[in-house]
Amino acid sequence: MRLRFSGQIWFWRGPAPFHFVTVPPVEAAMIAEIAPVVTYGWGMVPASVTIGATTVTTALWPKDGGYIVPVKKALQDAEGLAVDDEVEVVLDIDA
Repeated sequence: MRLRFSGQIWFWRGPAPFHFVTVPPVEAAMIAEIAPVVTYGWGMVPASVTIGATTVTTALWPKDGGYIVPVKKALQDAEGLAVDDEVEVVLDIDA
C-alpha cells in the first residue's frame, strides 16, 4: 500500500523527544484496515517513509484512534526539516 499526504511536523516531548507528522483520518482508516496483518505488536505498523529525496524505515505509532509518523533525525538532517514545516509524506506499507 502506498499513501501520499501532507502534514505539519510537530514535537512531542514525552520521555524522549520525537518529531511526528499526523496521518490524516482517511489514510489512517486505510492503514487500520491492514494493520492486523502487518503489525508486529502494540499496534505498530512497519513502513518506509519518504520526504523529499530521503527514504527511511520506521514504524507508525497508533495515537488517538489514528496513526503518527515518526520523522527520524536522519530524515530531518537530510532534508533540512524542522518543527512546523509542512511536508509531503509518502508511506509504503507492505501488506
